[in-house]
Amino acid sequence: MFLDTARQTILNNGYEVIICAVTSAFFAQVIKFILFTIKNKKVNFKIFSTTGGMPSSHSAGVMALSTIIGILKGYDSCLFATALGFSLIIMYDAAGLRRAAGKTAACLNRMMDDFYHHDMQAAGGKLKELLGHTPLEVFVGAIFGICYAYLFHSFVLG
Repeated sequence: MFLDTARQTILNNGYEVIICAVTSAFFAQVIKFILFTIKNKKVNFKIFSTTGGMPSSHSAGVMALSTIIGILKGYDSCLFATALGFSLIIMYDAAGLRRAAGKTAACLNRMMDDFYHHDMQAAGGKLKELLGHTPLEVFVGAIFGICYAYLFHSFVLG
């Protein structure tokens, strides 16, 4: 009874859209945490709050948002077109601008390390270098978000 009431509350409306987008990004972060743990053979819970890495949780979240809107409102709707445009800008930013900013931070960190002779605290600390994503990380995140939206919608209807 409770599950039926919960399904009816979120079915085919804004709740389904926002829950799908947020949980898609969350599960992408979980996958990123698992992959990091397997690759590095150590647990790092900071992965849940960092940007960068495989897959892109930003891409997963925005593509899940766009896909679920397409499912609910139609792929020929203005709302879907707006959401998709928003998603493409976010993904371009993740692979382009934020990645370039991360490379710049790495270069500045090396320069400051040399200048301050390995006393980075005197320079105010290291800049964060892992800001963006490779195009592959963005693509995998987007595919994950699309697949997740279809599975999520099927589960809600189930």
